[in-house]
Amino acid sequence: QVQLVESGGGLVQPGGSLTLTCVASGGRFSLSRMGWYRQSPGNPMNKREFVAEVTKAGYTAYSESVKGRFTISKDNAMTTITLQMNNLTPEDSANYVCKGNNDYTPMDYWGKGTLVTVSS
Repeated sequence: QVQLVESGGGLVQPGGSLTLTCVASGGRFSLSRMGWYRQSPGNPMNKREFVAEVTKAGYTAYSESVKGRFTISKDNAMTTITLQMNNLTPEDSANYVCKGNNDYTPMDYWGKGTLVTVSS
């Protein structure tokens, strides 16, 4: 079973930066894409909001709300991704959750998340 473990969250002041990391492990596996979603405490449905993703080929996609401020990157093995977050605002406060898509089956994998709090 593939496991995704996030790290790097914390408390940061508005305008500050954080780098999140997600590491995938668990035997033999191949992921076609990995990405970040976030769940905000103020979201009544606690829905996961898409943030960014990167494919095995290196293509990236971002939500409009983070484009130009966040950068997603991956390692060559597609087992580790990072999310460089700059110019953070209180609206970016959320639990950031990592997702991985299996390369050969429809199965998705989710981490438990790392909490980001942007506050002065």
